[in-house]
Amino acid sequence: MTATHLYRVDGQLYLGRDGAYQRIAGGLSLDVLLALPVSEIRALLERPGPVIDLHDPVFQAPIQSQEVWAAGVTYQRSREARSEEAVDADPYNRVYGAERPEIFFKATPSRVRGPGEKVAIRSDSDWNVPEPELAVVCNSRMEVVGYTIGNDMSSRSIEGENPLYLPQAKLYDGACALGPAIALAWDFDPARCNIELEIVRREKVLFSAASSTSAMRRTIPELLGYLGRHQRFDCGCILLTGTGVVPPSEFSLKPGDQVNIKIEGIGTLSNEVEQPVR
Repeated sequence: MTATHLYRVDGQLYLGRDGAYQRIAGGLSLDVLLALPVSEIRALLERPGPVIDLHDPVFQAPIQSQEVWAAGVTYQRSREARSEEAVDADPYNRVYGAERPEIFFKATPSRVRGPGEKVAIRSDSDWNVPEPELAVVCNSRMEVVGYTIGNDMSSRSIEGENPLYLPQAKLYDGACALGPAIALAWDFDPARCNIELEIVRREKVLFSAASSTSAMRRTIPELLGYLGRHQRFDCGCILLTGTGVVPPSEFSLKPGDQVNIKIEGIGTLSNEVEQPVR
């Protein structure tokens, strides 16, 4: 059975299944929707509505005023990559097995890019990679409403130089992409989904690999439990859950590269890379 997805088009929310789209009852925004308990959200979204003819819809990032946070070193491959790049690998080795996970602020909505938009690499970094991740969409009560695809663009050279540079390596304009849709939590199993990454340069696939969420060191409820401590998100939030796919150390993104991330049951998030000069 095809899952039902929540799409954002021209700022409006639509339910989509098998190419047919329905406008959300009452024309609710994502902010209003994610302020509700998940039981009310499900009842509202399962209420039948008229089918809308969306001709070649341009899907936007499924975000409105939500903050984007991220968890780091949740996969063994990520631990290895952080250790390879770092001057001191000890913090990454210790956090992988620690009780408290690494959770950091990733993006404000204005810094997030949607499907088909350009993601950025920093002009002051010579080693940049995408990080394909399952993203969790939560409501104001930290209940899981659904899942989308996330691209945690990262500067490995900056983070590797000093862990205190993490915000500069992770948080900048165009450093995060989300989309193309939210797979609703009651329709999607995040436990063993494959996450595929493909990087294309001049129509040639330079790198491709895949991982599975079954390899995550931590559970989604565990990560959300730490994210929600001493914080409130009145309109919900989005959490990137870490990556199990990291390109080899000799690879770095270049302007014009195409990054394609696929998660079965959600879709494919595709973005071209640019390098703004600042």
